[in-house]
Amino acid sequence: MSERFIGTWKLVSFEYRSEDQVTYPFGKTPVGYIMYNDEGYMSVALMASNRQRFSSTDLIGGTTEELVAAASTYITYCGKYEVTEDKVVHLIEVSFYPNWIGEKQVRFYKFEEDKLILSTPLAIIGGKQQSGYLIWKRMK
Repeated sequence: MSERFIGTWKLVSFEYRSEDQVTYPFGKTPVGYIMYNDEGYMSVALMASNRQRFSSTDLIGGTTEELVAAASTYITYCGKYEVTEDKVVHLIEVSFYPNWIGEKQVRFYKFEEDKLILSTPLAIIGGKQQSGYLIWKRMK
């Protein structure tokens, strides 16, 4: 089953879903890629498409406000992955969000034509029980 994952996928949609609401944490036009290789490694990066540029050109510059805004509109992590019948488990080795390092992130999956749909188990996000829902399109 893992052969179907192998390749590069471009982000089409990123939503948080609760019982009564759908929100778009990075707006309706997020950008990102997820990649799976045949050696069992994956990498993902996604962000809002309209991120503010820093006023400084110093690579480690940026005001506190700029750094906070950048961090709140970006997700990235990588590591190994395992595929089961209905889940892909990301075994995180590197992550922008430090709490995920060494953790397993479970994603439910389904394939529809050239799309990979990943969803997360329910979790507290912004103080509310929600699930992440991401649609990825296979790159050719």
